[in-house]
Amino acid sequence: MRRMTALRTALSALLVVGTGAVLGTAPAAAAEDAPKAGRAPASSGVLAAMQRDFGLTRSQAEARLAAEKEATAVEKRAKAAAGTDYAGSWFSPESGRLTVALADPSKAAEVRAAGATVKPVARNARQLEANLRRLDSLKAPSGVSSWSVDWKTNKVVVEVQADRQHDNDVERFLAQARDAGPLTVRATDHEPTTFAAGTVGGDPYYTGNVRCSIGFSVHGGFVTAGHCGGTGQAVNGWDRSYIGNFRGSSFPGNDYAWVNVGSGWWTVPVVLGWGTVSDQLVRGSAGAPVGASICRSGSTSHWHCGTVLAKNETVNYSQGAVHQMTKTSACAEPGDSGGSFISGDQAQGVTSGGWGNCGSGGETWHQPVNEILNRYGLTLHTA
Repeated sequence: MRRMTALRTALSALLVVGTGAVLGTAPAAAAEDAPKAGRAPASSGVLAAMQRDFGLTRSQAEARLAAEKEATAVEKRAKAAAGTDYAGSWFSPESGRLTVALADPSKAAEVRAAGATVKPVARNARQLEANLRRLDSLKAPSGVSSWSVDWKTNKVVVEVQADRQHDNDVERFLAQARDAGPLTVRATDHEPTTFAAGTVGGDPYYTGNVRCSIGFSVHGGFVTAGHCGGTGQAVNGWDRSYIGNFRGSSFPGNDYAWVNVGSGWWTVPVVLGWGTVSDQLVRGSAGAPVGASICRSGSTSHWHCGTVLAKNETVNYSQGAVHQMTKTSACAEPGDSGGSFISGDQAQGVTSGGWGNCGSGGETWHQPVNEILNRYGLTLHTA
């Protein structure tokens, strides 16, 4: 019943959990395993995709992945050293270093000892995130695209569609937003939309006439985007055979869901490479920092890579605002919704929406996978 590449076939003997075993596994806490030492930074296919999408040589791609892996570990140590004075962080591909914004310069030595460079700022992360929550409590008009904390400028940034920025309702929203705290307004020519169209990551599935993509296998099913279907709705696989049902779904506000797996289907800790790269094993869900490379798999545009641009961004779709999203420069197209975002071998999130396409370029948001796992008490299926 199931399409299998050579990697999937090999995994079926070693890694695949049968349907009965999956359904008998009790949900547990979200997996947040860090990348393990001693492994290659990525498969040759991922390195080839990074060479294509970032214009790197193979050795440069390997060096960038190694630096990003180190930055992920540094971020955790530096955040602990900064304590309540932590004000965000970002990775620089040019320097290969992680920068930490710090509200109290007296802690700079401790943060540097953790391996990060330091940028002094006026406001800590808690203050900025409180400002963000105040904006989240407002009803945004359709001319406002998104808002998030920009750690580099130490301000909340609101993106407004250029041809709507002088609308009365947009100006009223911005006036209320400025009352919440320091603000930067950026004009954009693009309106965010979801990527739904008319259990391996990136594979298609169907709910009625809608096609979306599988995000990541979990014990008992897979996670995906909430706008693809409501709780209880039936799901059919790539071959139109019945998989299971949406066991939980949230959209808008959030954009996540999970689907149970049965009827001869099973879960595999793999994300499809679609022949562009080899299929990728999933080994954990350690979050990549801002500035890190990230790749996406979906059933329409298949495999594309980009950079993490922002975290904890609120996106204002026509259906309503969605919070705590991650923005990337990877492109996507209708039908890619719900598909996998992965950095190295670490799951990052499920595709929500964006603007543009993979011919002319664009930006895409994903809902972080650890939030979904924690919300539903799921365990990521890892190799």
